[in-house]
Amino acid sequence: MTHATPARFLASHEATAAAPIPSADWLVAPPRRGRSARQLHQQLPPPCPGLCTSVIIPAKNEATNLPATLAALAAQVDFSGQLLPAGSFEVIVLANNCTDKTAAAVRRQAQRFPHLALHVAELCLPAAKAHVGRARRLLMDEACARLEQVGRRHGVIASTDADTRVAPTWLAAIQAEIAAGADAVGGRIFTEMSGPALLPLRRIQAADAAYRLLCARLEDLIDPAPADPWPRHHQHFGASLALTARAYRQAGGLPEVRFLEDEALCQALRRHDLKLRHSPNVHVLTSARRQGRVEVGLSWQLREWLHMSRQHREPRVDNPVQLARSWQLRRQLHAYWHGRLGADADALLTRLGLPKTLLMKQVRQAATFGVLWEWVVAHSPALAVAPVPLSEALRMLPRLIRSGAVARPARGGSAFFQQVEPVGFVPLAAQVA
Repeated sequence: MTHATPARFLASHEATAAAPIPSADWLVAPPRRGRSARQLHQQLPPPCPGLCTSVIIPAKNEATNLPATLAALAAQVDFSGQLLPAGSFEVIVLANNCTDKTAAAVRRQAQRFPHLALHVAELCLPAAKAHVGRARRLLMDEACARLEQVGRRHGVIASTDADTRVAPTWLAAIQAEIAAGADAVGGRIFTEMSGPALLPLRRIQAADAAYRLLCARLEDLIDPAPADPWPRHHQHFGASLALTARAYRQAGGLPEVRFLEDEALCQALRRHDLKLRHSPNVHVLTSARRQGRVEVGLSWQLREWLHMSRQHREPRVDNPVQLARSWQLRRQLHAYWHGRLGADADALLTRLGLPKTLLMKQVRQAATFGVLWEWVVAHSPALAVAPVPLSEALRMLPRLIRSGAVARPARGGSAFFQQVEPVGFVPLAAQVA
């Protein structure tokens, strides 16, 4: 492959297979548990009455990494530096298909941190189901049911990974965003890298992060989302992803796919017009291992970038000019959806390149704007986006942002550099200033 972006894999049938929209009855009564779900449930104690957040961690052969991950969760504090109340959150680790002592490592940490409600379950999933999508789905379903059991439909399901260390205020920052109105929160994920051998990889990752953050800034200027204002970032992955139990039910649960299940869940959230916040106040540090536990994920991406650097190639990314056009059309279609476009409606239909009768049918049938936009993206020739070299995209974006900022004065400009990978890449900083 010449370049890699998670979105390209979501074009496959498996990764885009969204969970069906739940009926009203499903929202009231959770679906019946299958065999694996029952086995997981039977290994866990009842939830504490004061439970507000359930943290889930899928783990396969992670005995080495989990102690640091769990120690960081045991040290969670509020914004005043006080430990979070005992029983207000729990951690559930699913040790699935392990051949090491993953579960034993969790139990040792439970003894080390008696104030932490830490649980572990062990499962051996059948080969066809032994993937992260299934493991994370089982965990999220169980976490959601436990929150509902104690009457907290607005309680939080928080996901992280077994090779990730969350910030001390990770849970407090997530709760603050939920309290401010978000249905889901994607946290900023920094990657731990050291040694001169990885310098080329660090440079590519820094450039990619700059591209994604600049795109987020441009999108905010063109089609701002009230629930996800600037400063914001671009990540909503399993190492730091949280949502309310209510939003989880409304979205139909985590799509059970072999990889990129976090991307698929966020697509489901958007499909239901749920509010996804990319909070710069929520952050974690994850490992830079190149041999991961999933077919496509961060470890795979790092391997691809390292291979490119050795061949003196650069990644290709979506053309910012075409992205800007798509966001402009989305803003106009949103206005049309709410009946605010008026005389400009016919011009919008022409720009989208779709037959008017067909689009009108979709507008009438779509239950949410997210459903309508997903259909338009799949069918409008005007929304096709071609890749360009990363360096070219980085040259385009500052000019596009300056032109977009004419109508909307810049806000929080200094926040951009706080979110770029901290690798001291001076030439890049000069490009994006």
